[in-house]
Amino acid sequence: MSSPSTSPFPEGFLWGGAVAANQLEGAYNEDGKGWSTQDVAPQGIRGPVTEVPTEDNLKLAGIDFYHRYKEDIKLFAEMGFKVFRTSIAWSRIFPNGDELEPNEQGLQFYDNLFDECHKYGIEPLVTLSHYETPLHLSKQYDGWVNRQLVGFYERYARTVFTRYKDKVKYWLTFNEINSILHEPFMSGGIYTPKEQLSKQDLYQAIHHELVASATAVKIGHEINPQAKIGCMILSMPTYPLTPNPDDVIAAMKSEHMNYFFGDVHARGVYPGYMKRYFREHGIEIHMEPGDADILKHTVDFISFSYYVSICETADSSKRTQEGNLIGGAPNPYLKASEWGWQIDPQGLRYVLNMFYDRYQKPLFIVENGLGAKDELITGEDRVPTVNDDYRIAYLNDHLVQVGEALEDGVEIMGYTSWGCIDLVSASTAQLSKRYGFIYVDRNDDGTGTLERYRKKSFHWYKDVIATNGESLKR
Repeated sequence: MSSPSTSPFPEGFLWGGAVAANQLEGAYNEDGKGWSTQDVAPQGIRGPVTEVPTEDNLKLAGIDFYHRYKEDIKLFAEMGFKVFRTSIAWSRIFPNGDELEPNEQGLQFYDNLFDECHKYGIEPLVTLSHYETPLHLSKQYDGWVNRQLVGFYERYARTVFTRYKDKVKYWLTFNEINSILHEPFMSGGIYTPKEQLSKQDLYQAIHHELVASATAVKIGHEINPQAKIGCMILSMPTYPLTPNPDDVIAAMKSEHMNYFFGDVHARGVYPGYMKRYFREHGIEIHMEPGDADILKHTVDFISFSYYVSICETADSSKRTQEGNLIGGAPNPYLKASEWGWQIDPQGLRYVLNMFYDRYQKPLFIVENGLGAKDELITGEDRVPTVNDDYRIAYLNDHLVQVGEALEDGVEIMGYTSWGCIDLVSASTAQLSKRYGFIYVDRNDDGTGTLERYRKKSFHWYKDVIATNGESLKR
């Protein structure tokens, strides 16, 4: 007789991994694909933007997933993935973004990709817009500042919802939608330089994205009532640096800037604290007739990325600008990764509780992982591998906290580790900042064989999935 499970992870928990089209597909100019904002951002968020794609942009070839996806999906299946989060490159479907008819070759690629996932019983979790806007929409329309993008996005969403209604049941509208506050070009395709962008234009662009997101929820449910459509937020829990009430209020205000996006997605209205912010900063959101009704089409679940927590303080001399996208003050109680991201597993339990208490909707952790420099060595079986015990420790400790949140009563749909196969970093556009369970032989200078090798963490994660979390070290 088998012993009862001691794992807090429920049956049917969706274990898997996450990637983004622009960071691994490559084939930037094949089969009718148009250029995206990522094709002219060879240094990631560090800039500058180029006029045309340049050879130093690693994303142009990525890890050649476009031609090797069958090999990679097979490796994911070997680990036991139940779900695979990826994105559709908008400019594969509508090369300029404003065409009336889609590109059939682009649509066919994702048909083939999703079929390959289903061959192994893996459910695709698909992001509609993941840090890439068709470059034409960015240059000609200034991205989401322009109301016309709502219509272009709706056409794109309707096209793929219709095409894949029998193949994709889980959708996300925008990746880390709140990151537009910090990286308006990468996140919102806004061509106006960040330092020249007014708060008025920025928040108007955000309004357009929120309307587009709610429109996608509406039409997605019309096309397939069984579809589950979520938002995706960059979560960064913010602690007061000290118990000084000034620091507590500073942390609250910082949290509000991120909660705002989830609040509109989950509740369907603008919260009062944002109305105050708009008043105090002279921002007037122009709402078209019907926008308020559209926003009431709220999401089925809340998904988010989690990498770091930050501290906030009213003392500006103690703030810094490092880590992922948002600054804050360093937490004196936490260690940091090679890239300065502070490691805080308990912050994941905290944010899961905060989001669930706030929204009472299912949650999905769709990004979490450790970027590190990996050393390829020869394993015992003479096959190259990476002894990435540091990654195993990071993921283990975070997943233990996911288990704690489940014990707290939080409803969690699944967990997809970020960059489950090595890919080009979004923030630095490097390949040496590796996240994967699978090592890809490509270097920052573009050299390498593109061969795939299982890291030690590959076998560790396979065991975690096979035991539904019972193998985690608590």
